[in-house]
Amino acid sequence: MTHDDFEYLRFEYDGDVLVVTIDKPDDPLNKVDGRMHHELTHLFPCLQAERDARSILLAGTDAAFTAGGDFGWFPEFQKPGYAADLRLDGKSLIWDLLDVHLPLVCAVTGHAMGLGASIALLCDVVVMSETARLGDPHVRVGIVAGDGGTIAWPLALGPVLAKRFLLTGDAIGAGEAARLGLITEATPDAASCRAAGLEWARRLAAGAPLAVQYTKQAVNSWIKQTMGPAFDLSTALEMLTFTSADHAEALAALVEKREPRFTGT
Repeated sequence: MTHDDFEYLRFEYDGDVLVVTIDKPDDPLNKVDGRMHHELTHLFPCLQAERDARSILLAGTDAAFTAGGDFGWFPEFQKPGYAADLRLDGKSLIWDLLDVHLPLVCAVTGHAMGLGASIALLCDVVVMSETARLGDPHVRVGIVAGDGGTIAWPLALGPVLAKRFLLTGDAIGAGEAARLGLITEATPDAASCRAAGLEWARRLAAGAPLAVQYTKQAVNSWIKQTMGPAFDLSTALEMLTFTSADHAEALAALVEKREPRFTGT
């Protein structure tokens, strides 16, 4: 795909920085549906082919970077073969993200949940607005955090702190995220977050390209070696829980505006 083929992603150059903005015009929360997942899957191969920029800034709108999966999309997962294909796309998305040669700066201008949080946390520099929240609430809808959450959070925080957030689905603000080392920098609001992200991207673009890119490649090689088996296991278990009674109960509870009653089936 070329820049013009994306519906929910905008591309613009700011000197040596390629700015990619996630913006789903009909959804201020930039929730992930089939089309959004397709575009995010193809984004990182597109960035691997980038030769004009020297760094990349990935940002969202003021309301959301991406607030996770669109619950209206989830029934599609029951179609034969759909979840299996999505699992392959999900693995490609994360691996291709880690293989982007240029430094990736993420400006979490608005809420980043689920897949949005995983993408943000696997970037090279993460700047976050105090008006945003970061979290992985998969367990709250009865499914496993299979799109990178079980990798990104333990890598940043260690297993104990990661489980504190992954097993509860609790979100975290920018100040605490910076204190724990989950992100690089906290900023007061979305505008300052985007500005700080652009400043970081320009700083990295001004560095020695081969040194910066090869250092990133070496670090990400370690990340990929660490995450391989755990990522495959988590995605397989996520697909399994999509067919569980607990997941169906969670979706019904959301529609009926009540607390879910989970049974472990």
